[in-house]
Amino acid sequence: MSVSISGTGVYTPSQKISNRELVESFNAYVDFYNDENSESILEGSLEALTYSDVGFIEKVSGIKSRFVLNKEGILDPKRMRPFLRERSNEEASIQAEISILACKDAIEQAGKKIEDIDAVICACANLQRAYPAVAIEIQSLLGIEGYAYDMNVACSSSTFGLQNAATDIETGIAESILVVSPEICSGHLNFKDRDGHFIFGDVCTALLLEKRNESNLKGFTILSTKLKTVFSNNIRNNFGFLNQAENSDLFSADKLFIQKGRRVFKQVVPIVSSLIEEHLEENNLSINNIARLWLHQANLSMNQLIAKKLLGREPNQHEMPIVLDEYANTSSAGSIIAFHKFKDDLKSNDIGVICSFGAGYSAGSIIVQKN
Repeated sequence: MSVSISGTGVYTPSQKISNRELVESFNAYVDFYNDENSESILEGSLEALTYSDVGFIEKVSGIKSRFVLNKEGILDPKRMRPFLRERSNEEASIQAEISILACKDAIEQAGKKIEDIDAVICACANLQRAYPAVAIEIQSLLGIEGYAYDMNVACSSSTFGLQNAATDIETGIAESILVVSPEICSGHLNFKDRDGHFIFGDVCTALLLEKRNESNLKGFTILSTKLKTVFSNNIRNNFGFLNQAENSDLFSADKLFIQKGRRVFKQVVPIVSSLIEEHLEENNLSINNIARLWLHQANLSMNQLIAKKLLGREPNQHEMPIVLDEYANTSSAGSIIAFHKFKDDLKSNDIGVICSFGAGYSAGSIIVQKN
């Protein structure tokens, strides 16, 4: 049985922060911090913070802006984190709310009805609560019968979720499944950290997978999937349900996104390029058969190097579309945004690879062919 991705949807927040705005806010925070701690800095017991710079951000990441759910709190030098209203249990959660919008777009693109869908997988890097599952809330709000569950493989959540959905359809458990990734990355980013305050943005993506129907060929057929994980502490977030039991400081830096960027770059590039090469070889394909690479949108130089290793030359925008310049790193949603925005121009039978990678380390490769 073949499985198709018949619809995609993206919810993009209305608020946007440029690098200039972010740098101005960060530098105001630096002035405030250094002034508040001037005595300790003079004594040498504390190190003075240094300014951020727009040129530095664009050089090391390729990021020029990011969409967020709340820019006011992020840009307040005395807060430096988004302000999101706490909702009652009777209200839709914010992750469910943005998921509904992305899912409806995917359903419409696929030409389906709610009653056609059997399941929801909520696959993202961070979930706003332990239980009940956000996926089940999304399922309820959409009015879907069947089942739903949450899953997390950090930046690879969407491709791992896609693999799970494809397997469920292939084995007859379901005929049509939504895979949704509500990535509110501003909630776990340390905006007080010069080396990382620019990395993430917020977004939500949705994919509708279904049993391939010869009478209604829409979207892309999944030819093959391949997953890989290798344990590493180089990207980590220690926030969790045991923090209180451990008497941990819930506002310490390690309860947000932390990484050793140079190590990540050096170690992840060969993992991903090898994964894609092996995956293509296993399916009797070469890079010459691939019309497009939809890669995880974390770092421009990293993506360029992965593509160069595969192609043997520098990639162009047609072969490897980039959205991180506008969206920043949106965790597992990044490769799906690229797929959503840069798939319609491909011709029937063109083959492409959706690939996500990140913390874990984890990486997922999905070979698709346009119907």
